[in-house]
Amino acid sequence: MKESEMVSHVNQFLEHLEYERNLSASTLTSYRKDLLDLSVFFIDHFGLTDWDLSTVERTDLRAFMGWCERKGLGRRSIARKLSAVRSFYKFLSAGGMDGMESISLVRTPKSEKKLPKYVTKNEIDIVFSLAESKASDGSFSNTRNLVVLELLYGSGLRLAELYGLDVENLDLAGQLAKVLGKGSKERIVPITRSTVSALKPYLEMRSGLLDHVGGAPESALLLNPRGSRLSRSSIQKIIRKLLADAATRDGLSAHSLRHSFATHLLDSGANLIAVKELLGHVSLSTTQVYVHVSKERLLQVYKNSHPRS
Repeated sequence: MKESEMVSHVNQFLEHLEYERNLSASTLTSYRKDLLDLSVFFIDHFGLTDWDLSTVERTDLRAFMGWCERKGLGRRSIARKLSAVRSFYKFLSAGGMDGMESISLVRTPKSEKKLPKYVTKNEIDIVFSLAESKASDGSFSNTRNLVVLELLYGSGLRLAELYGLDVENLDLAGQLAKVLGKGSKERIVPITRSTVSALKPYLEMRSGLLDHVGGAPESALLLNPRGSRLSRSSIQKIIRKLLADAATRDGLSAHSLRHSFATHLLDSGANLIAVKELLGHVSLSTTQVYVHVSKERLLQVYKNSHPRS
């Protein structure tokens, strides 16, 4: 098979994901990268023209997993790549290509059980005290940053969901927000009273900023000082800075606040299914990882506190 044929198949698959399954741009980028790695491996493994997708065997795909491991990828990353390859092969098979059965014979590597990083309740109090103190100076940036913190922790939003949030998606009276989650699935999430309190002065400042900069109306809730939608990387930097200033551990991020949202709800007795719906998870098994976090925390308290532990 020529490299151009592989590229053609991949492009057709990505168009299918984009227009028929409506996947996000970031997800499409991940699929493209995973399948590009597969193509690079095949060329290295078989040579430039001496291979064909329909004749690839299970041992060849297992060799691909070994190739990924030698490049330093962990089991979780390899499992993700294998999942992308499975979807690709399923698409080709549905399109009439024969010999796509080999992928079904390859076992997905068991991923390492890594509990998500989260911020403790005491640390959350410190983070919010710091953000509220900074917002009290009345500046646009610090007032906006408090809103970022409130929505990520108060509603458990993903970074991409917060990035895409528009003003029209907010119902302050009803304390609700409409967000666009993975797979372009909409859901309604509650927002806290403190979030509403943080939003009111920010929205006034936002209107003033847009009047000042002029131009076409901007629908985005979160703006930079130029009046444009605040970027994902800027949101991440804001949260990393606040967490680094207030928390005691490294490696915390915007997603850590989502983990903290779920963990603290379960610690307080929230129903697992309710937390699943709030997070926008498709599968309950995805939410159950937070039960393990709670158990780990309780076990640590027991070990530290019980005289005979």
